[in-house]
Amino acid sequence: MKEKIQVKNLSKIFGKAPKKAMKALKGGTSKDDLLKDMNHIVGVNDVSFTVNSSEIFVLMGLSGSGKSTLQRLINRLHEPTSGEIIIDGQDITKLNTKELRDFRRKHFCGMVFQNFAILPHRTVLENVEFGLELQGVEKEKRRKKAMEVIKIVGLEGNANSFPSELSGGMQQRVGLARGLAVDADVMLMDEAFSALDPLIRRQMQDELLELQEQMQKTIIFVTHDLDEAFRLGNRIAIMKDGKIVQIGTAEEIISKPANDYVKAFVEDMNRSAVLTAGAIMQPVEDTAFPGDGPRTILRKIRKKGLTGILLTDTQRRIKGYIRAKDLAEYIDKNKDKENIPFDDSLVIQTDTVAEDTPLNDVINLYTEHEFGPIAVTDQNNKLRGVIVKGAVIAALSESYKPIDENEQS
Repeated sequence: MKEKIQVKNLSKIFGKAPKKAMKALKGGTSKDDLLKDMNHIVGVNDVSFTVNSSEIFVLMGLSGSGKSTLQRLINRLHEPTSGEIIIDGQDITKLNTKELRDFRRKHFCGMVFQNFAILPHRTVLENVEFGLELQGVEKEKRRKKAMEVIKIVGLEGNANSFPSELSGGMQQRVGLARGLAVDADVMLMDEAFSALDPLIRRQMQDELLELQEQMQKTIIFVTHDLDEAFRLGNRIAIMKDGKIVQIGTAEEIISKPANDYVKAFVEDMNRSAVLTAGAIMQPVEDTAFPGDGPRTILRKIRKKGLTGILLTDTQRRIKGYIRAKDLAEYIDKNKDKENIPFDDSLVIQTDTVAEDTPLNDVINLYTEHEFGPIAVTDQNNKLRGVIVKGAVIAALSESYKPIDENEQS
């Protein structure tokens, strides 16, 4: 996956002598002592990470953790004390004022804030085209683009309305549309949905995910809400005291917290809403093939101590499930035959799920599942692993650790 943004050893210290304070910080002075003795505040402390193209990368943490400061450093709304910010191969910390302004217009969609930040005296259309107006885009062209984006975000019919005539969710759509209208690659969203009531907030999250399918922006999204971070983020960076303490997918963070702070942070998270089939699947002990005779298949089952076996073709595509009990009875009935033919009626259709199927859906499936394990398949419908009921129960335990992929067959 192509890297869009690289942040290297980035720091921001607020105060009259940030370079001097930076030297003291590197020399071992603590964040608290820096504030007490030098009256300087550490906003971001030696942070490094990358953001991939078309990724929703979430910065999250408690108030004062540095997440909003870090986001503002990325487009130099705050000037960094030290470090590099490389976007599409260019270090923007080295740009002068004019170069930075031109770079922002080309690469950034602007910011979408918690308080919407829309202009009350302008209509929806005028608000959405505002960024294009600042870029000097001629009126007819910018209005056409603004109307296209208004339709995309579901505000068609409201182009001539004023913000005071809109609901909170609709106002937030105006802010989102204004960012999209600029048609740049990177969008910065700072607590964008925090001011909305829970139902509207959920709807806006859904709409952002749908828009991302179409627009494929690189989005850096700041939030203090764990559920929102896990729902939106392709990856999440958890921050504390100006540092990133862990970066990973929702599944990685909830399954393998980096330290006690992260563990405490996610302990109330609903694991079944985050974990996936791929995380809890177990290695396949053995499979049977259509060309195997009944006695060969039964030997495989008994050798592994199984109650049944999955039937696949030679490409590991699922054909069904064979129960040991049914197979043994069939062989016993035909024991006088030298070559017992395989009977297709022995094959039971089994449930399959994709690796990214949420655990919630697996649990629901198991309430109707009758025989054997649930097979986990990849995008080519090839067998990757199996899920047994015990694995589902274990996954809901706080002590659960997923099986390392290198250990799976």
